Amino acid sequence: MKTIVTTSLAAALAMSVALPAHAQFTDRTIRIANGIAEDHPVADGVDTFTQCVDETSGGAWTVNAFWSSALGDDLQSAQSLRSGTLEMVISSTSPLVAIEPALGVFDLPFLISSDEEADALLDGEFGQYISDMMPEVGLVNLSFWENGFRNLSNSVRPVQSLADFEGMRVRVMQNNIFLDTFQTLGTNATPMAFGEVFTALETGAIDAQENPYVTIDTSRFYEVQDYVSNTRHAYTPFMVLFSGPIFDTLSEQEQQMLFDCAAEGQTVQRESSRALSDESLQRIIDAGLEVNDISDEAMAEIREAVAGVYERSADSIGADVVERAQAELAAIRGE
Repeated sequence: MKTIVTTSLAAALAMSVALPAHAQFTDRTIRIANGIAEDHPVADGVDTFTQCVDETSGGAWTVNAFWSSALGDDLQSAQSLRSGTLEMVISSTSPLVAIEPALGVFDLPFLISSDEEADALLDGEFGQYISDMMPEVGLVNLSFWENGFRNLSNSVRPVQSLADFEGMRVRVMQNNIFLDTFQTLGTNATPMAFGEVFTALETGAIDAQENPYVTIDTSRFYEVQDYVSNTRHAYTPFMVLFSGPIFDTLSEQEQQMLFDCAAEGQTVQRESSRALSDESLQRIIDAGLEVNDISDEAMAEIREAVAGVYERSADSIGADVVERAQAELAAIRGE
């Protein structure tokens, strides 16, 4: 009997220690808004995040993902986070410039030149510097995931030189830096929400758009385009954002779970994005699109043409933000 009592007491003591930890997870349903389709690599990251949250919270938290702008476009969803009426959004940084202008640094043309540079910049001091800005606008950045290098597709002609941009009607994201960049290149740049792009291309309201291969593939833009040119004019990250007002109501354990699970999702999502990029390019080619590279000489001319965007954008982004990004990238490159 003494052994039984002792064992029971030990079990009770163990439960008394464990219960407060479990009690830190309140039953919740978390909605994640996305502007992209469910077969995009973001879904792999969301699946990993969801499994991690389920296991860590002991099933107390349920995660529901909504795709293809079902809860509104990225900017609308981010505004809902700020008001506390939506929990999460995974958004490209570009639409969020309207909320935090410093995010425009990622839209500067040809800022980042490789995956390795992108990871080092976003996972290093500069990425934390940007994340630290977000609570001031009612958002919490849990992690940087990958959208990737952006390339131009169109239904007019292959873009092989600066002159080939002239007069092309190009959809750009809804921020002034992309607008300035593509106007400087000679296009008729048209800001437009992502959810409207396919129809605008299909009806001929616009000629062109620019996105990573995976997005061109999963959004089926190859059905309404004829050419893809490997411009790699910008690297755009995704931000995994949580509502600031809701985050502040969470326990420390719940908050840490969000960061940890978003980090697990980041690893899977980036790997998936890069693995699928080549596959997406091949599907674009198989669909009949003409894909072309741009010569080093022509690319140098294109880069030179948009160099002034940096100076013109410095005031809106913050000159210190631009200088800090350039300095960290120079260090990463060993310059």
